[in-house]
Amino acid sequence: MTTTALLVMDVQNSVVARYPDPGYLPRLRTAVDAARAAGVRVIYPSVGFRPGAPEVDPGNRMFGRLAGLTLPASDATEIHADVTPADGDIVVTKRRVSAFAGSDLDMVLRAQGIRQLVLTGIATSGVVLSTLRQAADLDYTLTVLADACLDSDPEVHRVLTEKIFPMQADVLTVGDWKP
Repeated sequence: MTTTALLVMDVQNSVVARYPDPGYLPRLRTAVDAARAAGVRVIYPSVGFRPGAPEVDPGNRMFGRLAGLTLPASDATEIHADVTPADGDIVVTKRRVSAFAGSDLDMVLRAQGIRQLVLTGIATSGVVLSTLRQAADLDYTLTVLADACLDSDPEVHRVLTEKIFPMQADVLTVGDWKP
């Protein structure tokens, strides 16, 4: 294994359904396949809560409506079948927007000797931005695969990938990335 991990973030069925882009999952799958072929660890941070969501403050603007709810296990929370985890991949449950928030991601990465992160996921202005900022503060070396990230606002995606992310990460396309 290398010291690099590909993070495939928030590609749960319910999230993917809100961002219709027929080319997205095939591009992401190309990155996942390339990572596995190169021996790069693939990690899937996905949002999730315990029954009753005791970790959710009702005042939280994004997740507060879930406080106290016991959501039934469903297909909606599963990672999309087009990029499903394989044996040896790691699934991390996160409790907020950043892949690090309320998860054991940093512990897993450090235990595996991983120092370089390649970020992908939905949404560019959500999990990708939050994870990039926190990972940079934790001194990880970062790459963002711009076309393996997706946002509901193309202009926000463009500004982030062309102007904001390059301050803390290399920004590449899936085709240009050499794992």
